[in-house]
Amino acid sequence: MLTPQDELLVHQLPTTFDHVLQSDLRWTERVVLYGFDTTGSVSVMTGMARYPNRNVMDAYAMITIDGKVAHVVRMSREIGGRYDGLGSWEVGPYKYEIIEPLRKVRATLDDNEHGIRLQLDFEGEFPAYEQEPAFFRTRGRVREDARRYYQNGRVSGWIEVEGKRIDIDPDTWWFGRDHSWGTRHGGGGGSLSEGDGLQPNEIPEGVLYYMGIFEFDDELVHFAQRETADGQRWHFEGTVIPPIDSGAQPIPIVSADHDLQFRDDFRIVKGGTFTVQGADGKSREFTITPVSDFWPGIAGYDNYRGYASGLWKGESWSDGFTADLTDTQDLRQASMLSETFCRIEHAGKVGYGLVEMVFLGRNARYGYEGF
Repeated sequence: MLTPQDELLVHQLPTTFDHVLQSDLRWTERVVLYGFDTTGSVSVMTGMARYPNRNVMDAYAMITIDGKVAHVVRMSREIGGRYDGLGSWEVGPYKYEIIEPLRKVRATLDDNEHGIRLQLDFEGEFPAYEQEPAFFRTRGRVREDARRYYQNGRVSGWIEVEGKRIDIDPDTWWFGRDHSWGTRHGGGGGSLSEGDGLQPNEIPEGVLYYMGIFEFDDELVHFAQRETADGQRWHFEGTVIPPIDSGAQPIPIVSADHDLQFRDDFRIVKGGTFTVQGADGKSREFTITPVSDFWPGIAGYDNYRGYASGLWKGESWSDGFTADLTDTQDLRQASMLSETFCRIEHAGKVGYGLVEMVFLGRNARYGYEGF
């Protein structure tokens, strides 16, 4: 079936844009925006995802206040023959627009019955940059084959929760975004059931995955690593990125190390340092001080309150609720993937950033003995 995207001179396969090459139910394309007020106690995460092999497109917005309450709206619709324009996509009252490719995007949540509205205008201050390809097989089957790019920049606009409007000051908010596509594994649709009678997934003895995105006035530092229970690295990426249009070249990061402390209730960082080695021969140490946490699982990255991103909920569906983040028992349903906004100190400079983490099972370095 023809779609508006078939007007573009960008085809890479002898077929149309209404489907993807693979029939894998986990195939997903996703956009995410996330940020926080460095002078206050408000954070926001929002985005949408498309599951062509499930005939589902969904979106969400989550606003976290004081690290204690998350206000959430989740929306889903059938893709069917309803294809959006060349530069914008909609799910119910939610709209995501490309204003200027790889530089400016906008997310809008208009009037709805769930008490959350927003408009976020994002403009890149650093260039969009690619993730290292992630390709892994398990038992001969593709476990993960995904691509992604990230970007940090300024955000303007506003958010509204239960009638209270919060205007965003671009000078005090830290903001980033990413766009991923491919066969996913884990949260965000990658672990949805594909049917009965399947061999159970392999469960590793332990895994530590972390990602840091640390922004300073003169550079953006990105690194991510996956480790076994005994600290063996099995996937890594890292780059020091100069400001957009600066003319300077990115510097690859060749290794990363960590010395962290964790909360008592969850394996989430409460302090410590990351040290990275650049291809320029420089060692860069970053001391992190957490400001606030948020939980993508609540918004759909895990199955929470009867819903997960990618599930079929009919032609059109939405729900809205508040989650008590002090209720650790309830939060454990959606706590596998954690996100921590941080104050970052490095070489006399102060910046802000994000630490993303999945930390499960045995870990020799930090003394955890199991799940």
